[in-house]
Amino acid sequence: MIAAIFSFLVMLNPFALFLYLKPVMKDLPDADFRGVFLKASLISFSIFLVFLLFGDIVFQKVFRINFESFRIFGGIVLFSFAYIFIVQGKKAFIQIKGDLHDLASEIALPFMVGAGTISLTILMSEQLVLWQGVLSLFLIMLINFIIIMGLKQIRSSMRSKNVQLAFDKNMELLLRINGFFLGAIGVDMVVTGINNLFTAAR
Repeated sequence: MIAAIFSFLVMLNPFALFLYLKPVMKDLPDADFRGVFLKASLISFSIFLVFLLFGDIVFQKVFRINFESFRIFGGIVLFSFAYIFIVQGKKAFIQIKGDLHDLASEIALPFMVGAGTISLTILMSEQLVLWQGVLSLFLIMLINFIIIMGLKQIRSSMRSKNVQLAFDKNMELLLRINGFFLGAIGVDMVVTGINNLFTAAR
């Protein structure tokens, strides 16, 4: 359960999410941003909960595709993200635009909910009992929310522009380091998916 939470947080990458959301934090008052991010977290939790409850039934019965294909695709996407994080760094940051009412869903998709996190949610449904999976998702969303709001509070307390710049540089360094872990998870998903497909074909 702890390993699942750690892997999910690495993939969710709160440090990258913090840097992505910097323009939004700058444009919104603290209370509005907190409300928007809380709503984005609830949207993400609801989506993850659906995949936790139904597992790969969504793929087999609804979309009629093999989950291993989705796992391989998710691994490729994660590897691509990791490459961008490591090589391009801050150049990869995206500025989110939109109305306040639509902002939460834009943050949830694709910054929090993606192929990698959905794949991990389905794997959690196979490896953990239901209450452990639900508790894990709740803790993941809570920890992610606390980290983002904590980093925001720390940066806001810095009055000097130079200190804020140094803080952003350290966050970017953490982003690049996290990219190596993210890339390793992506490669492992691809290798596991391919092995499972070959095993099923025998």
